[in-house]
Amino acid sequence: MDIPGIHQLFLQCDSISIDTRKILPNSLFVAIKGDNFDANTFANEALVKGARFVLIDNSDYYIDERTILVKDSLSALQQLAQYHRNYLKIPIIALTGSNGKTTTKELIHAVLSKKFNTKATVGNLNNHIGVPLTLLSFTKETEIGVVEMGANHQKEIEFLCQLTTPDYGYITNFGKAHLEGFGGVEGVIKGKSEMYTYLSLGNKTTFINLEDPIQVEKSKELSSYTFGVNKSEADSNITSVEANPFVAITYQGFSIVTHLIGLYNANNINAAIAIGTFFKVPLESIKEALEQYIPENNRSQMIVKGSTSILLDAYNANPSSMAVAIDNFIQLDKPNKILILGDMFELGAESLLEHQQIVTRLSGVAGVRCFFIGNAFFDCAVVQDNFHFYATFDAFSDYLIHHPFFDATLLIKGSRGMALERTLHFL
Repeated sequence: MDIPGIHQLFLQCDSISIDTRKILPNSLFVAIKGDNFDANTFANEALVKGARFVLIDNSDYYIDERTILVKDSLSALQQLAQYHRNYLKIPIIALTGSNGKTTTKELIHAVLSKKFNTKATVGNLNNHIGVPLTLLSFTKETEIGVVEMGANHQKEIEFLCQLTTPDYGYITNFGKAHLEGFGGVEGVIKGKSEMYTYLSLGNKTTFINLEDPIQVEKSKELSSYTFGVNKSEADSNITSVEANPFVAITYQGFSIVTHLIGLYNANNINAAIAIGTFFKVPLESIKEALEQYIPENNRSQMIVKGSTSILLDAYNANPSSMAVAIDNFIQLDKPNKILILGDMFELGAESLLEHQQIVTRLSGVAGVRCFFIGNAFFDCAVVQDNFHFYATFDAFSDYLIHHPFFDATLLIKGSRGMALERTLHFL
């Protein structure tokens, strides 16, 4: 069956799924092979659980007329998503970057939803499978789509842009993330800039943060809408930003106090304001959306346990996001500050150097106890009264059991694989 035919069947369904554990009635189930499983084997289970159709790429698992047989299920999913996007013809905003993608996406969604029926990427479904699923979640009722794009190699953003054909784009920043896959910082810049290249071909609009010199340089030939802090030349100009610990900004006379912690979130907030302003969302509504947004999923959360305040930012980490989180934490006017930092992953040959630089960054800081968790940090261990190194989380948790924290302010930051949110169970 060709893609237009599959699309007609898809329109008869209420949703799409690639996981029989989460399948909904009247859905289209797409069987995608994984490294350790063949989802074709779950086709019958999907129908039993209520799927209307199943899309497979192995004829051995053909069941009846409810079965759609294709050459490659993943490729069919991507082509179906591209066809559906062109069928809907709605404006789509794409965003990528090294840090802050998901938070920025959530803020943009919150702001635009005050005026439009807006749909956005759920969670961080931002790869070659997640982006098609996001596109296929859009309906005729969707007025604006927001699509987050992640990448750890060259040409991935280019491919996702070809699927999505965005009308607008924003790159949060160019940082030290996925250095192993991109081949260094220059590789990161080149890879993320594939979005600029795509948008330039159709003279599409890019949102540019004037605080970022790389964005300014890369966007010289682009059609752009700019924002910044005390930048009179910006299309959207924020006049003040502070964080202690929650970010508060002033924009066109409006004071906006958010539930986001850290000055590093200011750019994410400013981007949402600029995009809301561009789409003519009333300023009162922008303020309301930003002040109502509550971060979750271990991203920039403020949690209080007993007498201890915890800044939980443990969803992910790379050298760039780690550095700004540390700098922000150090400047907070709080007593008894404690840093709990976990290893940063996917740094390749740069791993030892980048972890050493974080340790060195803190070597001259007094009045902050620092706990470094993981093998990479442990390999950088140095003797300093306020430094503590643990090769494993179990070793660190054992310390916590016998030396609990009281009346303290904590920052917890590390890569997803470290799962440092487990610290909360010992506080």
